[in-house]
Amino acid sequence: MTAVTPIKSIFLVPSNAPRLKSIGLTKTHQRFQSNVISKGIKWEENTSFVQKRLKTEEKNGITKRKISCRAEGVDRGFLVGTEAGRVAEEKEERRRESGLFGIVLTERLKVVSLVAFVMCLCNADRVVMSVAIVPLAEAHGWSSSFLGIVQSSFLWGYIFSSVIGGALADKYGGKRVLAWGVTVWSLATLLTPWAANHSTAMLLAVRAVFGLAEGVAFPSMNTLLSRWFPCNERASAVGISMAGFHIGNVISFLLTPIIMSTIGIHGAFALFSSLGLLWLTVWLPGVTNDPRESRLISDTELELIQAGKTETIMNSGKLPSLRELFSKIPTWAIVFANVTNNWGYFVLLSWMPVYFKTVFNVNLKQAAWFSAVPWGMMAIAGYIAGRASDYLIKAGYSITLVRKIMQSIGFIGPGVSLLCLNYAKTPTAASICLTAALSLSAFSQAGFLLNMQDIAPQYAGFLHGITNSVGTLAAIVSTIGTGYFVQWLGSFQAFLTVTAVLYFITTIFWNVYATGERVFY
Repeated sequence: MTAVTPIKSIFLVPSNAPRLKSIGLTKTHQRFQSNVISKGIKWEENTSFVQKRLKTEEKNGITKRKISCRAEGVDRGFLVGTEAGRVAEEKEERRRESGLFGIVLTERLKVVSLVAFVMCLCNADRVVMSVAIVPLAEAHGWSSSFLGIVQSSFLWGYIFSSVIGGALADKYGGKRVLAWGVTVWSLATLLTPWAANHSTAMLLAVRAVFGLAEGVAFPSMNTLLSRWFPCNERASAVGISMAGFHIGNVISFLLTPIIMSTIGIHGAFALFSSLGLLWLTVWLPGVTNDPRESRLISDTELELIQAGKTETIMNSGKLPSLRELFSKIPTWAIVFANVTNNWGYFVLLSWMPVYFKTVFNVNLKQAAWFSAVPWGMMAIAGYIAGRASDYLIKAGYSITLVRKIMQSIGFIGPGVSLLCLNYAKTPTAASICLTAALSLSAFSQAGFLLNMQDIAPQYAGFLHGITNSVGTLAAIVSTIGTGYFVQWLGSFQAFLTVTAVLYFITTIFWNVYATGERVFY
């Protein structure tokens, strides 16, 4: 077996630091040396660590500065005495000047921070309606069955744009696709209360456009992070981004009732839509689709990112056929996982404020609080899952095993918790069950969500769009179905039990057929 040497990194480095330490870049000596030897670089080993020295040499009239690079970091020198050297030094100086108090933020930290922020807004804009729908239903006299139709209308557009957004993100990169999505969904958010007062048809249309725009968010995130992060930092990057997504629940659930009680329903929608438009002013000039296109990224960080990718991802722009995608059983494992995840997630997202108000007769602010706490814990659990996943892969466990472990936790945990929720007698007990369900479901982020990059890295966005569209259809059924079940049976218990059983069945299918190996080439 080839020995594995971890290369660790951090996102923050002093501007005068000679090296950048990585969070967990694992490369085999054999592969790493073969790549470098092909470039004429000589290597030396020390018994305590692998030390690599690039010795001074003259080639084509260019003198290279002697540098050293150790196993815990990767250094890259500048060309001296040439135009290229002066350009490299000016680039490094600009990067240092962008730091604060001598601390330089790595470019990939900036990218994941901006992605996390916009994912926070993505979910916050959804949740505003979940909270505002209670007073809107009272004002317009909506029944619980029609309330489910309103809640699901956002999914009508969402189901179509996931595929298109994924294909566009693979071809043109996630930056532009995500920027267009944010622009449209921010404007749709702003128009939602006006549409509700105008007519129910107008409200459903605006919410469908809102969903159409938000459908590009996840495929764009997936594609962008796969290009900006080395393989064994990817789960952590997704964990940070999804933590932002879940925190959007908390922020919106807590702030929306306060804003509505002081300013009115329009105030909450206006706040979150304006934040999205403000985000665009930072995103457009500050982020590139690929780290190789960035003017501010350091040579050290670029080398670390490129070295941490198992292979170069090339996309010819030609999409695979649906027959080809669905001819492989690992694709179906991801599809079923996405269906189950969306089914349970949207039931909880759309119906928890109504659940607390109906079952425990708590007021709107209390309902928002009980609905918000579990999502906050989900953000923490999702980050822990990402870190644990990266750690296990770095420790030598196969990607297949890690994906199966994480996904099993992400489904069995929520299934058991929802069964327990049926027996909750107090709002506190219900909140504990919901917290357990959502926290454990966050482990799916290190399961099927990352598995798309494993089996088809060049088509990750498109595959995400396809599977997410099928999952969205399941979310529409579950969101509307909950309303009819509650109206028909007078309780939430039956539908929670159905959801728990679905979690258990999908767990078995996943463990039998999922793989972490590349399937599509």
